[in-house]
Amino acid sequence: MTPETISMLAQNAVLVSLKLMGPILISSLIVGLLISMFQAATSIQEQTLTFIPKLATIIIVLMIAGPGMLQMLIDYFQDLMREIPTLIG
Repeated sequence: MTPETISMLAQNAVLVSLKLMGPILISSLIVGLLISMFQAATSIQEQTLTFIPKLATIIIVLMIAGPGMLQMLIDYFQDLMREIPTLIG
């Protein structure tokens, strides 16, 4: 294995993880921002107010995008397993 191969594998792993976590992180960021704006407008400074909406948003995103995310992970893993003989030798 050359350093370029290891670098390529690491880059692909990071790219897949960003694709998997992107929808979850962006949706929870948007919900948190909206709730923070609501808290600032109403002067409610309760720290636990954002927990339930963020959790509900993450669950909804996982229900909608979960099968596609799982398929992406399975495809990446299968491609990685197929490439092992060429990577080693």
